[in-house]
Amino acid sequence: MTTLFDSTKTVKSELSNQKYIASDEIATIVYLAQKLGKPLLAEGPAGVGKTELAKAIAGATGRELIRLQCYEGLDESKALYEWEYSKQLLYTQLLRDKLNDTVGKANTLSEAADKLAKEEDVFFSSRFLLQRPLLKAILSEQPTVLLIDEIDRADAEFEAFLLEILSDFQVSVPELGTLTAKHKPFVILTSNNTRELSEALKRRCLYLFINYPNLEEELAVVRLKVPELNQKLAQQAVEFVQKLRKSDMRKSPSISETLDWANALVALNASNLDKETLQDTLSVLLKHEADLQKAKRQLLSPPPQQPKQRPPDDFGKFSGN
Repeated sequence: MTTLFDSTKTVKSELSNQKYIASDEIATIVYLAQKLGKPLLAEGPAGVGKTELAKAIAGATGRELIRLQCYEGLDESKALYEWEYSKQLLYTQLLRDKLNDTVGKANTLSEAADKLAKEEDVFFSSRFLLQRPLLKAILSEQPTVLLIDEIDRADAEFEAFLLEILSDFQVSVPELGTLTAKHKPFVILTSNNTRELSEALKRRCLYLFINYPNLEEELAVVRLKVPELNQKLAQQAVEFVQKLRKSDMRKSPSISETLDWANALVALNASNLDKETLQDTLSVLLKHEADLQKAKRQLLSPPPQQPKQRPPDDFGKFSGN
């Protein structure tokens, strides 16, 4: 059974039940997207929880999550529908076997042609229509959450095609006519900002930018998702991740990588974030050799501090020494 959010407070509590910690801004935009019936466009760095937000919304509302993963070269047939030619071919063979029975009962050539025409219509009926994510969301008997993931990876041409779908939630199939959504899906688009999206697409959506969390927010996520990690070590781990993100890495650790690292520390029965533990597990956080070496130089082996200069003799006399 599907449910709706009746307030921003409900959004926060229901998403929390799905182990997703939503800020006031996220809760407000999610509520408004539902209330206004508009798609939600969530942008931000990779791994900050955009896809997880869609999953949490689906779980909180009891709706099926239908996901379209975008990539370069994605076209209508992979996103919308295509005909199952293998089944059509099988039907052709069956029809051939029954051809004499079908045509043989006709009294005239015209009647035989009409009988064959009726059989031809079956080739392009719904039984041979293979529904891809967009059409599946439109034709679903129950309300759904439609996740269009990493739309920035798709081509601009596909983005233009998508505008028509998001405007009317209906599809024209030449062989079947116009198919209209039975229930308007809750649409969430995500983007990692690898390219600029069109203004036309942004106009149709409510916009939400999700950035890396601050220390308190990330610590709350770690404690929620990895409760087995002791609080002291969780604090140390999140503080270290926050330092890495300020160190101008080629790829900063995502929240999902922070959670992977937290689980790794639990698996290793680590009790303290010492230098040896950091060196052995740093590759869970950083996935580029240059970043690993940079972190080891700057954070694991910082340059020795210069000895403090001895204060002048008169300072010692002043202090009473």
